[in-house]
Amino acid sequence: MKKGKETNKKRIIIYISIILIILYLMYAVYMLVKQPTDKVTVDKGTLYLEETDIGYVIRNEQVVKGNNYKNGMERIKNEGEKTAKGDSIYRYYSKNEEKLKEQIADLDTKIQEALTKQAGLETSLKLSDIKLLENQIDEKVELLNKTTDISKIAEYKKQIMNLVTKKAKISGESSASGSYLKQLYNQRAKLEEQLNSGAEYIKAPSSGIVSYKVDGLEETLTPNNFSTLSKEFLEKLNLKTGQLIATNDECGKVIDSSNCYIATISNSEKAKNAKVKDSVQVRLSNTKIINAKIAYISQENENETLIILEIDKQISELANYRKISFDLIWWSDTGLKIPNQAIVEENGLNYVVRNRAGYLDKILVEVTRKNDKYSIVSNYSTDELKELGYTTDEIINMRKLSIYDEVVLNPDLSKVQ
Repeated sequence: MKKGKETNKKRIIIYISIILIILYLMYAVYMLVKQPTDKVTVDKGTLYLEETDIGYVIRNEQVVKGNNYKNGMERIKNEGEKTAKGDSIYRYYSKNEEKLKEQIADLDTKIQEALTKQAGLETSLKLSDIKLLENQIDEKVELLNKTTDISKIAEYKKQIMNLVTKKAKISGESSASGSYLKQLYNQRAKLEEQLNSGAEYIKAPSSGIVSYKVDGLEETLTPNNFSTLSKEFLEKLNLKTGQLIATNDECGKVIDSSNCYIATISNSEKAKNAKVKDSVQVRLSNTKIINAKIAYISQENENETLIILEIDKQISELANYRKISFDLIWWSDTGLKIPNQAIVEENGLNYVVRNRAGYLDKILVEVTRKNDKYSIVSNYSTDELKELGYTTDEIINMRKLSIYDEVVLNPDLSKVQ
C-alpha cells in the first residue's frame, strides 16, 4: 500500500517538474521573441531614405509613318537598336510584292534550266569557267540569305547578277539558247526594278533609339510641356501601372537616347523641400539604381508635389512602358550601420556602448545619416574632437568604433564608466 502511494507521489513530482520546465521554456522563447538580443554587431552597410511612387515616362520621341502603311512593313532596325539620322529604319512592302517575288523566282528557275542545257555544249575550258562562276554565285546567295542589312542585300544582288551575266556570255549569247537567256535576264531586271521602286523606305528623322512601341501619347507626354502637367491631367490618361505598350505594325518612332523623364506625385516632406537640379536616385523594377536630377517642380496642393526627374540611363528599357512603379531615393550613404536603439544622446553628443568580452566602453560617435530604423555612424577626426573641447591626451586615449564590434541596444550610460 505504502509502495503504491510512493509511486503516485513520484509521478506527481515528475509531472510538476515537466510542467515547470515547459513553462520556463515558453517564457524563454517569449523573451527571445520580445527582445531577441541585447547586442548587435557593427557592420558596413548602405542606408537609404526612399519612397515608392508611381511615375509617368516622358520622352523626346518622333513617330515616323509613310504613305504605304497598309501594305505591311519590314523592319530594318530592330526594337531598341540605335540609328543615325537618315538611316532606313523600316520599309513598307510594294503593292504587288509577293506576286513580283514569285515571278522573279520563276524566272530564276528558267534561267538555271537554260544554263544547264547550254553547259553541255561548251568545251572543257568553258565548263571549268562556268563551274567557277557557279561556285561564286552559290557563295553570294548564301551570304544573301544570312543578312538583313538592306545595303548588303542590294550589293549581293548586284554581284549575283554580274556573275550570272558573265556565265551567260561564256555560254554564248549568239546562240539560240544564249538569246533566250538574255531575254530571261531582261525580264528579271525589269521585275527587280519594279519591286524596288514600289517599296517605301522610312528614314530616321534624327539619331536615337528605334522603337515600334507606339501608344499615341508621343506628342502628349513630351519634355516641351511640363507646365501643363498636373495630377488631374496624368490620372485622366487612364494608364495601367506596368502595362507593356503594344507593338505597332504600321509605324515606328525614334527616341532621343540622351535622356528621358519620369513625372510623379509625392506627398513626402522631402518632396516639399526639394529644389530643381537636386540630385537623387531612382530604383526601377529591375532593381537597377540610376542617378537622376530634378528637372521641374510644381506644388499641387498643401500635401502633394509634382516632381519631374531627368535620367540618362535605361532609356531603351523604359521604351516598353508609359506608367511605372519605382523607388525615389532622396539620399544614400555607406558606412558603419547600426540600429538607432544602440545610440544614446548625452549633452548634445551621441554615444554607443561597446561590449568586448563583458567589458563595456562608452564610445563617442558622429551620426552622419539616419532613417527610422538605422543610422550610419563614424568616428570623429582629431580636429573635430579638438573643436569639441577634448585635450590631446583625451583624444589619444579615446576608443574608436570599428566594424564587427558588438554594441549594446538601449544602453544605460550610468552603468558604464
